[in-house]
Amino acid sequence: MADTERYLLGLDAGNTVIKAVLFDLDGRQVARCALDGRSATPEPGHVERDLTELWANARQAIAGCLQKAGVDARQVLAVGCAGHGNGLYMLDRAGAPLVGIQSLDTRAAGLAAELDAENGDALHAICLQKPWPSQTPTLLAWIKRHRPALYDACDTVLLCKDFITYKLTGERVSEVSDMSGCGLTAMPGCTYDDRLLQLYGLADARAKLPRLIDPAEIAGHITPEAAAATGLAPGTPVIGGYFDVISSAMGSGVVGAGQASIIAGTWGINQVFSDTPVKDPNVFMVSGFGKGRFANIESSATSAANLEWYVREFVERGKHHDDPFGFCNDRMGQVQPRADDPFFHPFLYGSAQSATCRAGFYGLAGWHGEGHMLRALFEGIMFEHRRHISVLKMAGVSFDSAVLSGGGSRSPHWPQMFADCLGVPITVAETQETGALGAAIGAALALGEVDSYEEGLARMVRARTTFEPDADMHDHYGQRYARYLSLIDAMRGFWESVPFGETQV
Repeated sequence: MADTERYLLGLDAGNTVIKAVLFDLDGRQVARCALDGRSATPEPGHVERDLTELWANARQAIAGCLQKAGVDARQVLAVGCAGHGNGLYMLDRAGAPLVGIQSLDTRAAGLAAELDAENGDALHAICLQKPWPSQTPTLLAWIKRHRPALYDACDTVLLCKDFITYKLTGERVSEVSDMSGCGLTAMPGCTYDDRLLQLYGLADARAKLPRLIDPAEIAGHITPEAAAATGLAPGTPVIGGYFDVISSAMGSGVVGAGQASIIAGTWGINQVFSDTPVKDPNVFMVSGFGKGRFANIESSATSAANLEWYVREFVERGKHHDDPFGFCNDRMGQVQPRADDPFFHPFLYGSAQSATCRAGFYGLAGWHGEGHMLRALFEGIMFEHRRHISVLKMAGVSFDSAVLSGGGSRSPHWPQMFADCLGVPITVAETQETGALGAAIGAALALGEVDSYEEGLARMVRARTTFEPDADMHDHYGQRYARYLSLIDAMRGFWESVPFGETQV
């Protein structure tokens, strides 16, 4: 490669995988390296990660990406990082990691309900969000109540990508898209607020919050130590970065008011962008990422995490399949949809409707096989996306098309299913690494390579395919969706009766 070429490095840190992707200034992917991480469940409802492993994977991914690209590190103009929102990542005074709690964690379900009953309306009036189990301030309040020594040892509260930024730059910093997305800022100004902390029971936590900047603002520069670990050049700028749902939307082509992004990833994300935030207590959250830029978000851990679980527990067991997700898509694609197909509730990690919701297959008969079960799983995940979108529509937001991203967009079947179920055209972007590309676009904006997000998307994002809805399949899914909702109502009493995290002898 010519040494005159210049590049941007985008990082995408999810609940499971850390990716490093190198792009040229037109958004074309040059190289990619990804590593899987491991989660631990030390107790029922607890989902944690080893932060030493997270940094080891991050530096290996960066080094591997640069090695694959074969470029001089000095050609990398800047680094942008996106990461999963919420959860809780804590450093002590010396900068050593204390705990990394992921956004699949449900340990604070009881405390979330308590805070919601006591202060939910007052909290929503400030941050446009109510307490929920893996929300960052709710988890911090849980740590304060149940692990007081750990709380006292905590010097800085970070989000996932902030921890990586800290390891790269030595700066303890976060940015407004992540902090507003976890309910820690007053809206619409996206600023810290002492009254908000008091309502969470965290009046003494203000000093634990990191410096707050704009996502496309330079947070710091690659330290000599990070350079030696990653292969990046010392002094390379690193921007604040993004809540990954915002970054993935941008990398798929969505940034302006009235545009819609659906992300079928570990979490199911359904968001419509606007120039003012929606103020509706039924909407899950609002994230701000710049002046007059807001994403109104309905989401829960009810999307492809369910397929990942199925693959891990049933398909990969015994290492019988080299392409387990391809196997699932093939099996599902062999089944012709019928009215009597089984149903699946994608609630392995709870639901936004209630932390007591559980997953399950329903309506199985002897003539159903694995393909029918997989179709039910794909459908159930899609139906939960539709339910979230209905909440946004009832809050007054609307759209006539959407962009699908996340792992689900790589399926040969899911994009068409979404188009048919929602009744709108669904576009899939050319790049599969939308989160990393969105972070790279932010880096281009920070450096002045583009003058606006709109210019960045126009230059760096391209569509791959658009799927038009089929009217007959729209009717089919409409009838099954109504039955899916009725089944949820029928199961509520049973779910509420199931002991949570208790050992029965």
